[in-house]
Amino acid sequence: MTAINANTKIASLLKQHPSALNAIISLSPKFKKLRNPILRKMIAGRTSIAMASKIGGCSMDDFFNKLQSLGFAIDKKPVEIKQYPECKPVPGFMKNLPADKIIELDVRPLIETGKDPLNIILQKVRTLETGSVLKIINSFEPTPLMQLLGKQGFESYAVEVNNEQVDTFFYRKSDKTLSLEKRESDDSKDWDAIADRFKGKLETIDVRELEMPLPMHAIMEALQKLKNDKALFVYHKRIPVFLLPELEEQNFNYRIREIREGEVHLIIYKN
Repeated sequence: MTAINANTKIASLLKQHPSALNAIISLSPKFKKLRNPILRKMIAGRTSIAMASKIGGCSMDDFFNKLQSLGFAIDKKPVEIKQYPECKPVPGFMKNLPADKIIELDVRPLIETGKDPLNIILQKVRTLETGSVLKIINSFEPTPLMQLLGKQGFESYAVEVNNEQVDTFFYRKSDKTLSLEKRESDDSKDWDAIADRFKGKLETIDVRELEMPLPMHAIMEALQKLKNDKALFVYHKRIPVFLLPELEEQNFNYRIREIREGEVHLIIYKN
């Protein structure tokens, strides 16, 4: 196996030795989320041993000792530790931005309690004045929201402050009316007919226990593998507002059935 050092990515460790997953998880309870394959795919490729040790509250030597017992060769020569990815170029709207033009919203406490911050975010967006910026503090880059608001004429910029905080800035360029209201169409129409049409041809995915933004990523990944004659049946805990425009753009149709509060079913298929 290739020698590893402080900058070796977790994804590289898992690729070389699958048993490294359990070894890493045993180092800290904070690493348990790596058992989720979707979450693991998202973070393992950008997280180094140095970064992971800081997140888990353990030392790099703890990592090295665990991994050495699996047969990894350890390179302890001094290296320049790369803490975080390079910042993206700062867009024009962020330069010389007055403090009174920034509205700040930290959604991490809401997400930690299992609540969806969407309604609060949209309320803030609707009241945002032209030339102002909404700064959302989160633990991940909210790509679905950036895509959705981008189609509404907003510019956005995300910067990773540290492993547990990402600041995303949304700049309102004009006073264009936002079309972010609840959809008027009946997305449950012909549910039974569509279900019968794909009887025996349904692929199933359950995203109810996934943390945001994993549900959308998981669904889009499943759709990439979906055969044209099949449909994807999704167990969700809410109507995925950010996902719907993306489905339409990629030529997917869908039906939605709200079972009860906290449980929503979707059938997604090619037009």
